[in-house]
Amino acid sequence: MTVSTAPEVCDHGAMAFWFKRKTRVGVYVDAFNVYYGARDHCGRGKPGWRWLDLVGLGESIARDRMGQRTRVVSLDYCTALRVKEGDSSSARDQTLYMNALQIDPRVRVELGQYNVKNGKGVLIGPPDRKRAPKRVVSPGVDHIPSWLPADEVVGPEGDMNLLVRFSSFEEKGSDVNVATRLLVDVLSRRVDCALVLSNDGDLSLPLRIARQHVPVGLINPTKRPLSQMLKGEATEGVGRHWWQRLTADDYRRHQLPPVTGGFAKPEDW
Repeated sequence: MTVSTAPEVCDHGAMAFWFKRKTRVGVYVDAFNVYYGARDHCGRGKPGWRWLDLVGLGESIARDRMGQRTRVVSLDYCTALRVKEGDSSSARDQTLYMNALQIDPRVRVELGQYNVKNGKGVLIGPPDRKRAPKRVVSPGVDHIPSWLPADEVVGPEGDMNLLVRFSSFEEKGSDVNVATRLLVDVLSRRVDCALVLSNDGDLSLPLRIARQHVPVGLINPTKRPLSQMLKGEATEGVGRHWWQRLTADDYRRHQLPPVTGGFAKPEDW
């Protein structure tokens, strides 16, 4: 058997590139989940949290978890225009904020739909911290207020409940857009690590797939416990995954400049 004593060829240029290269981080934002989470953390009527610097927040989280050799290469902001009858300021302020975000060329906005939803359901009482709200027992047909269009229906315990019609707003598409952007980037190897800002259990499967390829940081933006469907093991797939929850301080510390690229923060933000 012949043993070669020739030195291995070393491409110093390639090695230098490898050691200089930073971990590429993709950030994927479920915008309504983040908005309502921030509102619960910081207070609905209080200013100082809406003009959120999401790229800066992502960079801060990535550095804290993975060290200084990280860089956010893309941020996908998945939302829907909040168009509500009689409330034109919501969509106007939302568009202003998205324009400010997109001053950073790494930000991509993906729009879903914000639809009116008409439905019907059983009337329930006010929330109770200790137990689930109960169905309202009908006072009897003759005693239902004239202003309340309700029908009596038999409840699960045999008493009469009130069936009412309602109108609400429903955001559609953001979770699908988050999942699509995440998997496209991960499977095409555009990112080395992913940060997902959401507490939506519908993202369970795409997150499990992503964890087979890159480390994933799942960031819970809400005050609620992490969805059971989103829990996993830090060692599954390629490993080095983590889970954390944002705080009010995280939102307040990461704010865009009051005027960003010519777009000024609304006064009450």
